[in-house]
Amino acid sequence: MRAFGWLALMALAGCAAASEPPGAELYESLCAGCHGVSGKGDGVIAGELPVAPADLTLLSASNGGAFPWDRAMAWVHGYPDRYSGRVMPEFGPLLDGETVMVVAEDGTRVPTPKSLVLIVSYLESLQEG
Repeated sequence: MRAFGWLALMALAGCAAASEPPGAELYESLCAGCHGVSGKGDGVIAGELPVAPADLTLLSASNGGAFPWDRAMAWVHGYPDRYSGRVMPEFGPLLDGETVMVVAEDGTRVPTPKSLVLIVSYLESLQEG
């Protein structure tokens, strides 16, 4: 994990259930319907979508073994390709609120919605291999 240690994420999670990793509740409410509880793209509405949801457990594997933090945060938030006709909704407005500082891949410190960091941290925990 690049931007935060697990202890910091636990502090960010605040009232999350002790048995759930940080971001699990947000993932379940915003992402699991399409991507599935396990992140494999097999959510309850996946079959109704014109494009199959991505298998989120393979993000690191498809990125040379490194979790693509910046790209994942951009995609979840909704600002890359925002006008490309993508099926995934933009979650940026839903994630607005309290921010935390994240160090981007280029070393820039970026104030980032805490909810976004928690979801992407959870995605990182789903990685296989």
